[in-house]
Amino acid sequence: MRVLVVEDARALAEVVAEGLRDQGMAVDIAYDGLDGAAKLDRNAYDVVVLDRDLPGVHGDTLCQMITERDERAMVLMLTAAGEAGDRVSGLTLGADDYLAKPFHFPELVLRVRSLARRRPAARGRALRAAGLELDPVRRTALRDGRALDLSVKEFGVLEALLRASPGFLSAEELLEQVWDEHADPFTNTVTVTISRLRRKLGGPPAITTTSGVGYRIADPPIG
Repeated sequence: MRVLVVEDARALAEVVAEGLRDQGMAVDIAYDGLDGAAKLDRNAYDVVVLDRDLPGVHGDTLCQMITERDERAMVLMLTAAGEAGDRVSGLTLGADDYLAKPFHFPELVLRVRSLARRRPAARGRALRAAGLELDPVRRTALRDGRALDLSVKEFGVLEALLRASPGFLSAEELLEQVWDEHADPFTNTVTVTISRLRRKLGGPPAITTTSGVGYRIADPPIG
């Protein structure tokens, strides 16, 4: 899952981003509306955590820009304005959810995950293929009923591959979905993570590689 945090209070933005990264999400930060709009033009996001009172481009304007896109991100409006009228006006602008500051971080995580599941392109909660079962909400992964002990990035890679199944994801696509915009595109981190994940999944091999195409997880052919 990839998230954009648009928040001009830098300390808060960093805390939110690091907390979401600890939950296995790829997170980018924009400190004003102009940078937020630029990042939205460059990258595809599942959820945008959007402060309403932003410099450059106001959060209300940015929210409307997001909702006008064909394949839009879900918007969680994060603001100090907690009155009922503010909540209604925020949702009227197209925000999908609203959370007033100050907030409890576990609630923010739950709302972000809920929005990602509600996104039109998202699938059902449990992801299954090739004897694997992954629950993004409970953060559990099984192989033929055996619980898997995965790191945050290993879990993220497995989730991305299962969501794409039976299609392929290139190393670049995995880097974009599981890490963030600061990840080095020339690094071998994807290869290393895939190698560790394969060892933990055990046999028979669940992740296949096609040179020049990428990685995938697919059910074996019938017959």
